[in-house]
Amino acid sequence: MIQTRKIGDVKVTNIIEYSGPTHDPAFLFPEAERADIDRLESQMAPNHWVPHMGKLIVTIQFWIVQAGTNIIVIDTGVGNFKSRESIPRMHMLNTLVREWLVAAGAAPEDVTHVVITHLHADHVGWNTTWQDGRWVPTFPNASYHFPLDDFTFCKEGKNKEPGVIDVFGDSFFDSVMPIVDAGLAKMMRPGEEIAECLTVHSAEGHSPGQVIFRLESKGEVGVFSGDVFHSPLQIMRPEFNSGYCIWQEKAREVRLKMLNELADESALILPVHFGAPYCGYVRRQGDGFLFEPATW
Repeated sequence: MIQTRKIGDVKVTNIIEYSGPTHDPAFLFPEAERADIDRLESQMAPNHWVPHMGKLIVTIQFWIVQAGTNIIVIDTGVGNFKSRESIPRMHMLNTLVREWLVAAGAAPEDVTHVVITHLHADHVGWNTTWQDGRWVPTFPNASYHFPLDDFTFCKEGKNKEPGVIDVFGDSFFDSVMPIVDAGLAKMMRPGEEIAECLTVHSAEGHSPGQVIFRLESKGEVGVFSGDVFHSPLQIMRPEFNSGYCIWQEKAREVRLKMLNELADESALILPVHFGAPYCGYVRRQGDGFLFEPATW
């Protein structure tokens, strides 16, 4: 599925690698009880929760931003033919993402920038493609922008230390380092601007260096939120971290701060893992928040 919308003068398109009921909530949100989700069933089902299966719907998608002459890909999913034996649903995928990119007006050779919210395996996979016995850049003419702190964390092997949740795994070597070796990588820090349209903001907690990207055009705002939120559940219950958050308290702090900012300015939130319609708005409800789906 390929869907397109405008944020001011900027064209934004999503590419869905896959989407479906994949996760037991006890695995994805260890702090949540089934009763917590049941109480929110009217807001969660059917696009984010399948009650009779007891499964959360999780999407892997990335976003294409077309602003002027720049074509930007934000996060790059799992990728084809990546060995991910510890995560069977991601192991050795063979999808038509390359063709979908072309259909969306973002042929790999035309992409000017690839920007990554964090370096977890399901956000970097299409950085590279298997060709002639090695992993080569999928977007050969693009600059790739990686969060410096995530890169340093993996480069120093801290993701392999005892007690650390390693969601980076082999992807660092098959989807990140080939880009560095090809001379296409740029290490980014919060406060930078990319392609004259995206500003980089810190969102650490889920990973040591996670960032989000803010897009403003003609008074409209879009926020590419990475994994600050895996599900609308975390909008309504922001205290629930995913089981992948490395710094638990920081992740909660960042999530609550972001919810207040999103609600205050009616910004469009463009996450990676929500079910249909894949993006929307944060609205206040009493002392808390709810998710309002966008329309396409």
